[in-house]
Amino acid sequence: MNEAMFGAMCLPLPVKEFRFAPPRRWRIDYAWPDYKLAVEIEGAVWCQGRHTRGSGFVKDIEKYNALTLAGWSLLRFTPAQVRSGECYQAIHRWFNEQGTESRRPRADDSVIR
Repeated sequence: MNEAMFGAMCLPLPVKEFRFAPPRRWRIDYAWPDYKLAVEIEGAVWCQGRHTRGSGFVKDIEKYNALTLAGWSLLRFTPAQVRSGECYQAIHRWFNEQGTESRRPRADDSVIR
């Protein structure tokens, strides 16, 4: 995802490859820990990639359920949805629907607290 898009939309910057639920080795592609928003980009949708084969699919479901049970919101997108801009619009909508004020990102927004 393009960080400049978040700045243009006055949204905080995400943390890339955010690790959660230690000692599990799970990572979220993009996360806003302060807001408990997770974004996963599901690659290889049409070519039997890791996310669409049996064991990878089951492991993703386990991770997604753990996120939800921990109070996180999860948005999932394909690479085509990232390229089209659909994912940025959905993330912007999520922040607006949470009542989170849009603001210019600061340099320390990507720091995990």
